[in-house]
Amino acid sequence: MDLNPEQAIGIFDSGVGGLTVAHAIRQILPDEKLIYFGDTAHLPYGDKSKDTIIRYSKEISNFLLEKSCKTIVIACNSASATAYEDLKKDFEGRLLILNVIDPVVNYLKNNFEDTKVGVIGTKATINSGAYEKGILSECRNITPVSMATPLFVPMIEEGFIFDDISNAIIRSYLSSPMLKDISSLILACTHYPIIKNQINKFFAFNVEIIDSAKIVAAELKDMLQSRDLLSRSGKGESEFYLSDYTEHFAKIAKTFFEEKISLRKVSLK
Repeated sequence: MDLNPEQAIGIFDSGVGGLTVAHAIRQILPDEKLIYFGDTAHLPYGDKSKDTIIRYSKEISNFLLEKSCKTIVIACNSASATAYEDLKKDFEGRLLILNVIDPVVNYLKNNFEDTKVGVIGTKATINSGAYEKGILSECRNITPVSMATPLFVPMIEEGFIFDDISNAIIRSYLSSPMLKDISSLILACTHYPIIKNQINKFFAFNVEIIDSAKIVAAELKDMLQSRDLLSRSGKGESEFYLSDYTEHFAKIAKTFFEEKISLRKVSLK
């Protein structure tokens, strides 16, 4: 694998949610060039079939490969759960690939035991069983319980945050008996950090809310550092591409990345 430190970090998601991961990477790796792709023409991935998600993920990965990325971060839990193995098979010899699930499993393995951990995410992520399989395989004495919370994504994207509507939806989901006595809760969707404070408040701050974005960014840094692939130029540029541009996306993108960004529409082959 012939890679060099000044190649970009590629990041993709079905839409805007992955910008929380991009922001975390920017915070911990300010010198790196980032290339982000949001597949807004096909969002959300959470209710798509496995074959469809794999197809979209391969098309985006080819785009990022053409952009000379040294690594691809699958900043979408649905794509991480369903397409990661296929992408590894097709692309790993040409660049590094990181999903957003394995770093969280490693975090649990190193920090928890004898506990019950909740997982909330889209239908595709939860139905894949990826988190449960990873936790049961790698983590001693951790009991995972998973629940789909599909209304959270449209709620967040429509701007229902810190209001009665969002609080009612959060309360309706998180009151489930499935989540009783959990010690921590994995936010298995990159949209969910936007409502992290509300979720924390629901649990009266007695449950550790695990935000995968920071964990993934830290693991990415370790991955690049161990291979001597950290940028030395210090440019820290960013490029943001979409498969479909809308004013609404442009408006909410700033909320997720926490900076004003310039968005470009491109058509994939």
